[in-house]
Amino acid sequence: MKSTNNVKKHLGFASLLIIAIIFFIASTPFGLHPFGMPSEYQRLVDGYFIMHTINETGSFNIVTAILFDYRAFDTIGEATVLLTAITGCAAVLRGLKK
Repeated sequence: MKSTNNVKKHLGFASLLIIAIIFFIASTPFGLHPFGMPSEYQRLVDGYFIMHTINETGSFNIVTAILFDYRAFDTIGEATVLLTAITGCAAVLRGLKK
């Protein structure tokens, strides 16, 4: 009896969890903007970068300024992950060569 109650309890919880996941996945498109239409927040951020990039970074290239000045730590982290992956692949492949 006790194991049947535990199975029913877990089955009920799993069912609720699956229903919640399906609900959130199904409701996601309703919260998105139409494709190609930026939100008001995106327009404000774009305008900020366009107006202040040269004064704050000294760079005339906005993309370069965002990557190497505004997002420098993120870019360094991505480069570190890439370097680690390349080093790991080289070590594995070097071991296969012998």
